[in-house]
Amino acid sequence: MTTPFTQDTTASAADVALSAALETVRRNIATFGDDYPDDTTTDGRYQLRPATADFPLGGNRGWTTSFWSGLEWLAYELTGEDVFLGAAQRHAADFAARVRDEKDLDTHDLGFLYTLSTVPAWRLLNDDDAREAGLLAADHLMRRLLEPAGIIQAWGDLTDPRQRGRTIVDSLMNMPLLTWATEQTGDDRYASAVRRHTAQLREHILRPDNSTFHTFYWDVDTGAPLYGATEQGAGDDSCWARGQAWGIYGFALNYRATGDPLLLEAAWRCAEYFVAHLPADSVPFWDLVYTDGSDAPRDSSSGAIAVCGLLELAGLEPDKARAAVASDAAHTILASLIENYTPARSQDSDALLLHSVYDLPKKNGVDEGTLWGDYFYLEALTRVALPGWKPFW
Repeated sequence: MTTPFTQDTTASAADVALSAALETVRRNIATFGDDYPDDTTTDGRYQLRPATADFPLGGNRGWTTSFWSGLEWLAYELTGEDVFLGAAQRHAADFAARVRDEKDLDTHDLGFLYTLSTVPAWRLLNDDDAREAGLLAADHLMRRLLEPAGIIQAWGDLTDPRQRGRTIVDSLMNMPLLTWATEQTGDDRYASAVRRHTAQLREHILRPDNSTFHTFYWDVDTGAPLYGATEQGAGDDSCWARGQAWGIYGFALNYRATGDPLLLEAAWRCAEYFVAHLPADSVPFWDLVYTDGSDAPRDSSSGAIAVCGLLELAGLEPDKARAAVASDAAHTILASLIENYTPARSQDSDALLLHSVYDLPKKNGVDEGTLWGDYFYLEALTRVALPGWKPFW
């Protein structure tokens, strides 16, 4: 692993970065009101989410809108300010309406959507309406359980045979909604789905060399594992950086939920591969196949996700020396993000974090800010600023 910045140095830089980030969130609330920005910036600026036949301009659709509400909840926890609380509460109510009206729910990303919108409203404010909406979202997510394989299926209408039998590494981050549902109800069917799904991903989406497939397919009738592939990486056999970062954080979170030591080791395997394939400045290229000297784009959002995952891993690892390795790596990446990947005061950007990549093969959101990059960057700063902070996941 790379030589770390000292944690004291990182914490000092994080204080300054946190003030700048919170000011950007305030400004964006004033700009967007109760609407939703798009997945990524365009030339450094967020635009309202485009309208569709079913949704107005700025409407609550897609898988990324909760990162906007998650930013508001984080900002509220950090400051206690009403401007953040009011915006977060209004968005939580909108997410409750979305699940009750069954709008755009054909995705495993219900975990992202509700863990960062209604679940914080319940955890922080005991909002019963938000709790009910979160449980309803968990029930919708359970509809995607492919029983023979024991996996939660990924995107799309499951009556479409092309969408069945597939999951993706990102899905690890959707499992905490089901863990929360078991905590709330005592119903083990949610926890059982988490145990089965994460075991399958540990066995099949994590390769022997400790890299990850982006996506993996199972036979819908027998549940037999079929093959791995990619949707957003450089190739089926390469290692998409954001997917590897999801593996660090997702396996760590699911170890916390299940106590399965194999998941803790899976998180370590993902972490060690990720850090070993970082360039000199410790922020990854969009796919880990690229190394120093490449002109490929970086993906700072993957770095921010990895920071959160490494800090979570450090807090879960019982071996203090090993935990320090994860913590040092996290602080090294975070220090580089702060120094090299945030807007200078003179820059015209309303992203918290620059130089992310959404989907390079489709030329979508390349070298832009992203809602999830902003969220995980602020979560990383929150973890440094508030030791002992309880994550929403």
